Amino acid sequence: MATVFTKIIEREFPGRFVWRDDDAVAFLSINPLTKGHVLVVPVMEVDHWIDLPAGTWAHVNEVVRAVGQAVQRAFSPARVGTVIAGFEVPHVHVHVFPTEAMADFDFRNAAADPDPDELDDAAERIRRALVELGHGDMVSEV
Repeated sequence: MATVFTKIIEREFPGRFVWRDDDAVAFLSINPLTKGHVLVVPVMEVDHWIDLPAGTWAHVNEVVRAVGQAVQRAFSPARVGTVIAGFEVPHVHVHVFPTEAMADFDFRNAAADPDPDELDDAAERIRRALVELGHGDMVSEV
């Protein structure tokens, strides 16, 4: 059975994409830890990151780095945080988000009902930063 992330990747469910290529996508979290919280997800449906083929894992990390640089440019946080948890959805995903402190890493504080306009704004800021960083060919409007 396809995961919710596969359904988002296949556009069966909506998503605010900022990156799309043949092997990985990045879209905004619907329960963000902070404004600009992105999930980087391989297209390949694998539950645990240690089970991904090495090349796929390397590519996911390249996307994490590019998205992280865009998040830094778009929001100017003290740091860009990453987390691999994997408990919420059985499909590898890396959380990438602007952070000011370790408290931002507490998933108990994730927004349950974020403002759709704020999500749209965050997605647009990240897309614009990705273009400025030379990744325009990977920027996804959908």
